Amino acid sequence: MAIVLYSRRGCHLCEQAEEWLGWHAPDAVTVDVDAAADLAHRYGTRVPVIEIDGRVALEGRFDEAALVRCLTGGRAGEGPA
Repeated sequence: MAIVLYSRRGCHLCEQAEEWLGWHAPDAVTVDVDAAADLAHRYGTRVPVIEIDGRVALEGRFDEAALVRCLTGGRAGEGPA
């Protein structure tokens, strides 16, 4: 499972998402959207955005439970596949 977090510096929601991913999906890759103009344009103020296997799974404001559901394919109580 390929997990990418699109975020930007100074975004408290992004920092929280990165912390949760550190616990639940430590192999996730974090990409700073402000590092490239095309990413900044694509994601704008939508960050944080979490993609799983190339598809947007979560964006904006979400909680840890929603992240875990996405990582487990909706199966409560299971870790990342």
